[in-house]
Amino acid sequence: MSAESTGSRGFTYWRLRFRAWRGSRPFWAGLFTLLGGIPIAYLPYADLRLGNLTLAMATTAGAGSLIIGVLLMTLGLTMWFHSVVRVFAGVASIVLALISIPVANIGGFLIGFLLSLIGGALSISWAAAKPAAEQPVDRSEPEETPGPDGDGGDTDFPEPRADQGYDPNVTGTTAHANGGRNSAG
Repeated sequence: MSAESTGSRGFTYWRLRFRAWRGSRPFWAGLFTLLGGIPIAYLPYADLRLGNLTLAMATTAGAGSLIIGVLLMTLGLTMWFHSVVRVFAGVASIVLALISIPVANIGGFLIGFLLSLIGGALSISWAAAKPAAEQPVDRSEPEETPGPDGDGGDTDFPEPRADQGYDPNVTGTTAHANGGRNSAG
């Protein structure tokens, strides 16, 4: 450590690190999917207490609800830490959210269903940001004047010379004269 450093990194450093990490993956998709799996897995095993009255939510499909909830939480973490398979994880979370409607107490009372459905859709639609240009464009040289086709000139083909059979009376090749199409005649 140098004499100028304080030895600890401040809040701003960690906030910027988290922001960079969050921007390189479908963060919100993973968060919604992860949060959607919690009520689907928890509610079939929960007991609601209202004073002395206990309402048990246990159903015969408790194991199915637990499996769906744990799979949704795993898919949410997969979206965060292995974003290459984000499309598969998104489709799988949408399918599991739809399956949770009949299996897991109407998809965790629609809370887990909606969160998982939104997370899956966000995961499928997420695209990585394009990297910024490293160097600015150098505009010090004058630009070419547009040619007859509106482009910057015909730079794909070298200029023919007279000793190579160049006919100065011909204004262009048949490919250029016919709009880029070859003619057989």
